[in-house]
Amino acid sequence: MENVAIFGTGLIGASFALAIKAAGFKGRVLGVSSPGAIRDALACGAIDAEATAEEAAGNCDLAYLAQPIGRIIATLETVGHRFRPSCIVTDAGSTKVEIDAAARRHVTNAQFVGGHPLAGKETRGAREADANLFRGRTYVLTGPPPAELLRCIEAIGARPVIMRPEEHDRVVALTSHLPQLISATLAGTVAGEDLTVSGPGLADMLRLAGSSWDVWEDILRTNTGQVAAALDNYIARLQQLRAKLPDLKAEFERANAVPKPGRR
Repeated sequence: MENVAIFGTGLIGASFALAIKAAGFKGRVLGVSSPGAIRDALACGAIDAEATAEEAAGNCDLAYLAQPIGRIIATLETVGHRFRPSCIVTDAGSTKVEIDAAARRHVTNAQFVGGHPLAGKETRGAREADANLFRGRTYVLTGPPPAELLRCIEAIGARPVIMRPEEHDRVVALTSHLPQLISATLAGTVAGEDLTVSGPGLADMLRLAGSSWDVWEDILRTNTGQVAAALDNYIARLQQLRAKLPDLKAEFERANAVPKPGRR
């Protein structure tokens, strides 16, 4: 693998580029992004040169699409047919069904395997890029990966997990999208209250409420059905909890028995 093209040189794309370089990649990394994002990615050493989408698609061995979901789909639509047969195309989008469908329609020569690294920061942009961002994190792949892509994912310290796109979107609706909406709704509920009269628990619960709508608009648009099902499930459980007030011992015991993320 000699040439890697990063489409979208923000936090995830730039971090991926830094990670593969730290893992020993000696080839050339091209960046396709906005002028400001390219400037920051060059400054931090994530990419070696800027390229147009057409130039990058025709000259890369690995294409890494790290744009917002709508832009990933647009990239597949416009240059998907330009990737060479030897090229591996993957993405880092937070939902998978619509991206996978677009790839099947438009990536006509190269091999596409969808991806979703469950990694990130509250801050954005290449200035915040980190070569260790993926270390120890789950990295979903939506199909059997080519050996070279699997080696790359493992080399940056991530833990690859293979899931169908539909199953991925169902699971993340519960484990990622629902927590985001709970946090946003809680923020609206306590808005206008004296938040100096609160403990660290509220701050923990409101952390996600600071997320950008620019990121979440595409996520919710491309996973509406699964998110609605997750909300229905949660609302039903809230109604059951309300009906049992104040006798919630069994609810607390069940909650305490659920393994917490990150704990083994």
